[in-house]
Amino acid sequence: MSTSESGADAQTVKLGLLMETAQTQQQLADRSVARLEAHAQGLDRVVREQIQRTFVEECGALVEETRKATEALRHLQHSANRRLAWWSVAFTALCGGVVMLVTERVLPSEGELTALRAQRQQLATAIGQLADSGGRIELRRCGSTQRLCVRIDKQAPAFGATADYFIVKGY
Repeated sequence: MSTSESGADAQTVKLGLLMETAQTQQQLADRSVARLEAHAQGLDRVVREQIQRTFVEECGALVEETRKATEALRHLQHSANRRLAWWSVAFTALCGGVVMLVTERVLPSEGELTALRAQRQQLATAIGQLADSGGRIELRRCGSTQRLCVRIDKQAPAFGATADYFIVKGY
């Protein structure tokens, strides 16, 4: 064998070994990638389970907080309803008290009403008597000296010995 052939064979052997090494490396890389994919799937499952567990825990905490908030709002509503009822009763009592006070202080009592009716009857009788005795006479001041004068009925006859009495208008 010549040196060029032995150099080519050595090259071929080297190339074959290199190819074999590359193939072995490729197989190792494929196995590593497969293990890495399996590990990634496992991690994905673990992450999903952890997220799901955390989500469930947080939802439970949210439900509990919502329940507490609902209880607090119900308690607040109950307190507000009691306060509103109390204010309504107090306001109604105050209004009733004001009405009773005004009724007692301003409006006359039954005895006062009876006395006022009797007084009105007396006044009506007195007005009637006054009207009959000249209460409807129309008097005024006349002339430059402002003398007292009366309106008379010019159609009525004169009376008295000297006919100096006249009928007052309206009588």
